[in-house]
Amino acid sequence: MKLITFDAFRTLGIAGVRYIKPERMLDHLDEIRAADILLFPEYWQITTLVYGLGKRIFPSLPSYAIGHDKVEQTRVFQAICPDNVPPTEIRGASRQAIDDIEARFGYPLIVKEVKSSMGAGVKLIQSRGELEAHAAEHPVLYAQPRLDIDRDLRIVVVGGEVITAYWRVTPLGGYRSNVSQGGETAYDNIPAPAIELALQLAEALSVDHAGFDIAMVDGHPMVFEFNRLFGNQGIQDSSRRIGAAISRYLALDNDDKDPTPPVLTPRRSRSETLQETA
Repeated sequence: MKLITFDAFRTLGIAGVRYIKPERMLDHLDEIRAADILLFPEYWQITTLVYGLGKRIFPSLPSYAIGHDKVEQTRVFQAICPDNVPPTEIRGASRQAIDDIEARFGYPLIVKEVKSSMGAGVKLIQSRGELEAHAAEHPVLYAQPRLDIDRDLRIVVVGGEVITAYWRVTPLGGYRSNVSQGGETAYDNIPAPAIELALQLAEALSVDHAGFDIAMVDGHPMVFEFNRLFGNQGIQDSSRRIGAAISRYLALDNDDKDPTPPVLTPRRSRSETLQETA
């Protein structure tokens, strides 16, 4: 099978891959046309590769389309799993929107930039003045209440497999759990409902390479987002394990089974839950 990658770093664990720089795409059209699968193109290449040349890509087209914009992604989640999405206001920046967000959530609340990663676009808003200042710089307001949690989960799904799942513990006094923002990782007692939600979303949306961010709120999984290009800091032996999972998914004759599944918290039966709440 002929494979071309546009991201050498993310395909280190896959054998026999030809690397082409994304900006040199048009210089290698014959090779691209002859390839069976194109791995990790950049977002701006998708229209040409998929619609112009009719090529198969990995990650999948839905992984790119849904994962590119936080607003669109949240709306998809609200449509297919509304009970698993935190209360969210997505509004144009206006006086009325500020009034409504303030009335619904109070302070403190969380705002997020539409296109950001690694927690860089997440802000804790403590007052109306801070919300107004944020609105003055951002035409779209994406706001959620500050949830009463001190950690969330990163669940990495590749080709329908959970490669890893770990807690991201928020630093003392902080509000962002991202590892890049100082969050610590913990791998024990991963709640089964969170794993189930990540797998269900990946299957329903045909998303085949994603790091899902999910919080447990009163024992209920709540999805924040997924990142198509997730960080590898919390994944042991990441290149080999992710490369092996991609190879299995793309049927590249790789029999390397993943030896380190997440340690799950046993899920209570429905009867146990009913007895507890009776």
